[in-house]
Amino acid sequence: MHHLLPLLVAVPLLGAGLLVAVGRALPRVAADTVGCAVSAGTAALAVWLLLNCSPPRTEWVGGWTPVDGRGIGVVLVGDGPGLGMAALASLLTLAALAYSWRYFEEPPRRHAGSFPALMLLFQAGMCGFAIAGDLFNAFVFFELMSVVAYALTGYRVEEAKAVQGALTFGVVNSLGAYAVLMGIALLYARTGELSMSLIGRGLDAHGGPDALVLASFVLVLTGLLVKSAAVPFHFWLPDAHAVAPTPVCMLLSGVMVELGVFGVWRVYGTVFAGPGGIPAPDLGRVLVVLGVLTAVVGALMCWYQRHIKRLLAYSTVAHTGLFLIGIGVLTPEADDGIALYILGHAGVKAALFACAGILLDRYGSVDEHALHGRGRDLRTVAVLFGVGGLALAGLPPFAGSLGKSVAEEATGGALAGLYVVASALTAAAVLRVAGRVFLGLGPPPPEAGEYETTGSGEEPETRGRLGAVPDTMTVVPALLLAGALVAGVVPGFAEAVAHVVNEAGSGGAVVPVHWTPLGVVLGLFSTALAVGLAAAAVARPKLLAAPDRALPLRRLQSGHVGDYVAWLLVGSTLLGALALPGVLGT
Repeated sequence: MHHLLPLLVAVPLLGAGLLVAVGRALPRVAADTVGCAVSAGTAALAVWLLLNCSPPRTEWVGGWTPVDGRGIGVVLVGDGPGLGMAALASLLTLAALAYSWRYFEEPPRRHAGSFPALMLLFQAGMCGFAIAGDLFNAFVFFELMSVVAYALTGYRVEEAKAVQGALTFGVVNSLGAYAVLMGIALLYARTGELSMSLIGRGLDAHGGPDALVLASFVLVLTGLLVKSAAVPFHFWLPDAHAVAPTPVCMLLSGVMVELGVFGVWRVYGTVFAGPGGIPAPDLGRVLVVLGVLTAVVGALMCWYQRHIKRLLAYSTVAHTGLFLIGIGVLTPEADDGIALYILGHAGVKAALFACAGILLDRYGSVDEHALHGRGRDLRTVAVLFGVGGLALAGLPPFAGSLGKSVAEEATGGALAGLYVVASALTAAAVLRVAGRVFLGLGPPPPEAGEYETTGSGEEPETRGRLGAVPDTMTVVPALLLAGALVAGVVPGFAEAVAHVVNEAGSGGAVVPVHWTPLGVVLGLFSTALAVGLAAAAVARPKLLAAPDRALPLRRLQSGHVGDYVAWLLVGSTLLGALALPGVLGT
């Protein structure tokens, strides 16, 4: 069965090649059908492998197995977490392709296969990164995923702002990739290995951590945290989301950012967790400090947005912070909670972006103020958007709520309070938009202020503004939300997720994962807090408007790529400073 692992990458690559080769001769419906069929086949294979991944499988591609304990081949690892992320990436790619069925206007004229081909390449990169067992090929898939994401972000190449957003995305993420490559070079110089597990053994055999180990840790983590959009590496994400096509946004926030978090968890557990790596207290300090900073900044900036796609992007930043905090606690319970949280968040966030895309294509705007009351006729979309906001807040029994409650109990104390506040604030921003746009609640919003991106005057992604919303554009978010709900209530699902996560990362430790009275109470409280904040913002806009003291924080999102590069260097320095005490202590 392990011989099937390479097909998770090969099938979408071959599908993309086919669409590129014959796309000019295919009608749009045929190209979309091929794209969906290939994506669905890959998703089915990923799910089947996931259901049969115990014990974990390893495949040395081409038969290049290690000799005398040393390997130079490409190794793929078919364990639960990796196959779970590959399945998630494939299912969301299928959802994004189905959402864009026949409507999406492709700028490269007379080539109907261009967009689905790029989406399949994106899927191949994400699947490869999820199951890569060696650092160099993880980097290769990391770059494939990134390069395709740049192209998809700037897909509407005739628009200057799309090119600018893609350029910002490309520069910042390329620097993160170079950092990963330099870190890999240092690790190879020390151990002579590229396989993650073999690198970990080589570091342990060398002795305690030193400056080289610290430098490689900082460089590799920098690249992964850029992909995760953790503060202060996050600036590219809102700019990219503002211009990327809606199906691409569904993947960027739904799974690509989560893959960066997964990469942090995977690399530390296999490479740096031993006595020759970074001590656990130092990793915990790095991730918890960055997680808190990310959650706070993301939640505040989410609240102050009126550009709906930017608002959802900052919500992703805030939840990334919560994911990092959970991983930084370094307990099996927290790992299980974050795995469930990521699954629930992926479906909900992709559904919310799908609803935002409908607003864009119907009204030519994603400005909360300009759309005030204009969405009253979109009743189905209103329900979906409102349910998505409640799920984002942590309303039981959604899977995200279950994962959040498990993570809250694992972290405890003030960190649990941060989970409640950050999720409530981001959800309140979504519910505020729902109340104003779809129900027309509250007084007419004020005009735009300084340092405010409005989201007005956007070009729809369809050939013209939608009169009637295609069924695919509403069915897809409905199914995504239904999936997030079902994952939280199906008996045994949470335990199965916990089992595969613990088997891969906790030595098989058995940890119970289930609803608890405290978890339900915290979920209901965060939901009630979100509803209350949204109601206050709608009824009394000035009461919760952005104060002048928030302007410095908003100015940081300057749109200048040089500023973002400077903050990337600041973030790398912060990583080194936080991890340094453990190295000095040895």
